[in-house]
Amino acid sequence: MERHIYNDLKKWKDSPKRKPLILLGARQVGKTYTLKQFGKEEFDNMVYVNCHNNPFVESLFVDFDIERILYQIELQYEQRITVGKTLLFFDEIQEVKNGIPSLKYFCENKRDLHVVVAGSLLGISLREEESFPVGKVDNLRMYPMTFDEFLIANGRDMLADCLKKLDADMLAPHHDTLVEYLRQYYFVGGMPEAVLTWIDTHDASETRRVQMSILSTYNRDFGKHTKAEAERIRMVWNSIPAQLAKENKKFVFGVVKQGARAAEYEKAIQWLVDAGVIYKVCRISKPKEPLQFYTDTMCYKVFMMDVGLLACMCGARSKAMLLGMEVFSEFKGAFTENYVMSQIKSLEKYDGMDNNIFYYSKDSSPLEVDLVVQGRDRVIPVEVKAEHNVRSKSLSTFVKQEFGDYGLKGLRCSMLSFASQDWMDNIPLYAVEAYFNSAGLGTGE
Repeated sequence: MERHIYNDLKKWKDSPKRKPLILLGARQVGKTYTLKQFGKEEFDNMVYVNCHNNPFVESLFVDFDIERILYQIELQYEQRITVGKTLLFFDEIQEVKNGIPSLKYFCENKRDLHVVVAGSLLGISLREEESFPVGKVDNLRMYPMTFDEFLIANGRDMLADCLKKLDADMLAPHHDTLVEYLRQYYFVGGMPEAVLTWIDTHDASETRRVQMSILSTYNRDFGKHTKAEAERIRMVWNSIPAQLAKENKKFVFGVVKQGARAAEYEKAIQWLVDAGVIYKVCRISKPKEPLQFYTDTMCYKVFMMDVGLLACMCGARSKAMLLGMEVFSEFKGAFTENYVMSQIKSLEKYDGMDNNIFYYSKDSSPLEVDLVVQGRDRVIPVEVKAEHNVRSKSLSTFVKQEFGDYGLKGLRCSMLSFASQDWMDNIPLYAVEAYFNSAGLGTGE
């Protein structure tokens, strides 16, 4: 299946400043599949080294003699490793001692060789005695498939291309079709195996079984910690649907467990963030660049990385999601806000791009703006509406009164078609990724 990150991999391949590449991402978002496809199509040959339960690899990094390491790999896999022609791919590299630190020496001693690595939970799986090769590697982040990628996977390439252009007049006759695909996306989500199962079978039960299997895999990962810490991680994880179903989606520790304190569960939350399976969005006190300066780290929302997995965790009935319009407003719009967040987050592919998304509220007022995003040229306050009913004064008050001298222009994401006013744009929910890509979030600038 086509993934947008493929173009970023090609840019990395052709860059004269290229370093060994780490492809970051949660389990089962398609890292291995995409890198194998990249190696097959863009190089004369690919040497694939799976580090999971591989006795050969366990003795490979006894030192950092890169020439010896390469020769040993050639002997083991009966393939020549040729600079400029070979892709050397280490999969699940976090499972082998000294695997990640070795990338420093690949960078210093064999920088012209194309080396890529992938693995789950790279950021938190390092042994304490090992150091991360800061400044010696390139990073790319991979997420579940976006709605645009979902359209392409369903054979709607031309419709996806038109959507990228944000051509309101051309898209207008296809509004209902896009809403139908969006409804399917809310149920299926963007995990590649779930998407492929849905496309091959259009069987809701089979798709849900795949999602349950993925959730089970994550649950087993939790169990790799001490019993007490694993239980805290599970409790935070299981509380997320209830957190999102609240009118005010601020994370409340009392939802995790009655009487719970932040100090008990902050480590569990950070583990889930580092694993890539949840997104943490902090509150800001004012919509002024750089937004990071005005962050209140004690107040935040937590979202699931994938709306389909959220639906599975909720036990949302497939019939209710795939038929009718209720899915868009279910659980006080929880699916919709999670969907919008995941589409914007998917554009944060490069180092230094993970401080773009926040939200606004203040304790002395009911005024709240769902998301506040720092684009390339401006700050964008975002109001998320799950239905056609968009009667809300929060965004208007925020833009025109609360911060009327900031020159802001808001964005409303709703089921309505494209529209623009002097203080606000309205875009249909299916255009979220395209809109923010045009705002500079996906450029790395």
